[in-house]
Amino acid sequence: MDPAWAYLSIGSNLGERLDNCCRAIQHLTADGTVKVLARSPFYESEPVDYLTQRWFLNAAMKIETGLAPHALLDKLKGIEQRMGRTPDKVRFGPRVLDLDIILYEDRILSCEHLVIPHPRMHKRRFVLQPICDIDPVVMHPILQHDVNTLLNQLGAYGQRLMPCSFDC
Repeated sequence: MDPAWAYLSIGSNLGERLDNCCRAIQHLTADGTVKVLARSPFYESEPVDYLTQRWFLNAAMKIETGLAPHALLDKLKGIEQRMGRTPDKVRFGPRVLDLDIILYEDRILSCEHLVIPHPRMHKRRFVLQPICDIDPVVMHPILQHDVNTLLNQLGAYGQRLMPCSFDC
């Protein structure tokens, strides 16, 4: 398969959040099947849906990979498990690591365990802002709006983000 580009989100709100994210990025690129082309700054982000938990640390990455979408998902889930993620007791609850495929080129895919583009990306400031930091004009292939437009449509309510000064 020819290399494809994709956008991933990464987040953590348990333990050493920055270390969790940095180690996950190292695992992601260690075998050479994934190359990080760009990464956003990290943000502390207010929890969404399940609010009584610690704020998350989030970022986005643009990657290049020869892995097909399902193989990439398997890789991400393997990294999450290796890093100590256990099955979620609460939907959208605390997690040591969360890796998601947000976009995979302009593909549209809907299977039992994988939906691309990510079905809630257009509602999540902690996804849209970091992707805008990398490329504000990347398009949502279903909604046919760029991520900057989607971010602006969220308005100012909720989902607070605070830029972080620390990095990997």
